[in-house]
Amino acid sequence: MSAPGKRRKARELAMQMIFQLDMGKQTPDEVRRTFWKAREETGLEPDVRGFAEDLFRIVVSRGPQVDELIEKHSANWRLDRMASVDRNVLRMAVAEMIGFPGTPAPIIINEALEIARRYSAPESIHFLNGVLDAVAKVRYSSSPTT
Repeated sequence: MSAPGKRRKARELAMQMIFQLDMGKQTPDEVRRTFWKAREETGLEPDVRGFAEDLFRIVVSRGPQVDELIEKHSANWRLDRMASVDRNVLRMAVAEMIGFPGTPAPIIINEALEIARRYSAPESIHFLNGVLDAVAKVRYSSSPTT
């Protein structure tokens, strides 16, 4: 996947899947089935779908770790008190930090903020940036256990 636009599209799709999982109270398999069925005719490139699936899979398999990192660095905000879009943008970005440590944190953060600008409230951007920056400082430090 070479074009930056493809990566952003994949991240956006992953966030939507994570949102559907969070709000719809469906199983991950149900989310996958209904999500992709609704997009069958859009002509998505396989690498876009593949990267979106990778991010979704990380959230599903490492959800407690993802959520713990978000809560730990969200300045006294519990996940259930966050706006649902914000919560799921954070999950998508933190999942990428965990699963794709070779991707530079500034790129992940910038992409998450661009997606948030499209789906979230303008006042959320500073909050999301602060949380993701704090998570990135821990994730990309020399400490392999966090």
